[in-house]
Amino acid sequence: MEIRVESDAGTRLDAFLASKIAELSRSRLQELIREQFVLRNGEPAKPRDAVAIGDVLSIAIPEAVPDLAQPQDIPLSILFEDEHLVVLDKESGIVVHPAAGNPDGTLVNALLHHCKGQLSGIGGVERPGIVHRLDKDTSGCLVVAKNDAAHQSLSEQFAGRTMEKLYLAVAQGIPSPDRGTVFTHIGRHPVNRQKMAVVNPPGGKTAITDYEVLSIDRSTASSLVLCHLHTGRTHQIRVHLLHLGCPLVGDPIYAKPERQKARTGRLMLHAWRLAFDHPATGLRMKFEAPIPPEYTPWLQMLERPLP
Repeated sequence: MEIRVESDAGTRLDAFLASKIAELSRSRLQELIREQFVLRNGEPAKPRDAVAIGDVLSIAIPEAVPDLAQPQDIPLSILFEDEHLVVLDKESGIVVHPAAGNPDGTLVNALLHHCKGQLSGIGGVERPGIVHRLDKDTSGCLVVAKNDAAHQSLSEQFAGRTMEKLYLAVAQGIPSPDRGTVFTHIGRHPVNRQKMAVVNPPGGKTAITDYEVLSIDRSTASSLVLCHLHTGRTHQIRVHLLHLGCPLVGDPIYAKPERQKARTGRLMLHAWRLAFDHPATGLRMKFEAPIPPEYTPWLQMLERPLP
């Protein structure tokens, strides 16, 4: 669609277009302008730009994207599966569910294909079956519910803190003391809203992490740390290790990986062990995700077997 400006010179671009294209809201037009679907005289424009007589405005309206996540044939590493749930070994680098910037290629897309759509609906159309999340760059155990009853049971176990969640983290630095409990409140960072931070109560939510240093690499001043989560706040381990002065190796949000002595090419956080009561049988189940090879240098320095 092309529109030539013949009047209303000096009007904001978004307002001008809103007056000419009745079927699109001003907010939708602003979004299209920001995403460069609107060109002024062949060049990308901004919503605040003022139009001038003679301007040629080109508008490309993209096809609508369906709200429902679509099945995709993406390989999955399955640790356990029955008619009630699936336990996955999530690889680092894959997003759990569709969101802005990641419309497909996610675990949800893969699960819809693998389970032929038989997933719990409690999480909504974008998060079917998803009981809990792992960050994109975190690897390891993830449980998915195939029906609403399983979803409800697993959610209650998370909320009741009866689900065991053990993570292996590699920190730049050596926490002191070498074992303990971090008990804080975590909320949005007051300045950078993409980050979480330790905040003063009553702000944020209670966050509790037990930790233990398992091995130390003196050459890179780094350590392998076992973390036991008692709560499930966003970025909890990343924030708590930073609070101890030992950010995760490879963390692009809470550290500067290029300045760290220990370098592995990934965020060094692995959801190693997950234990819970089966939603249907009540039996206690325990799963371990194989430890990625990036952890080998620290595993070779263990003085005793993993607990």
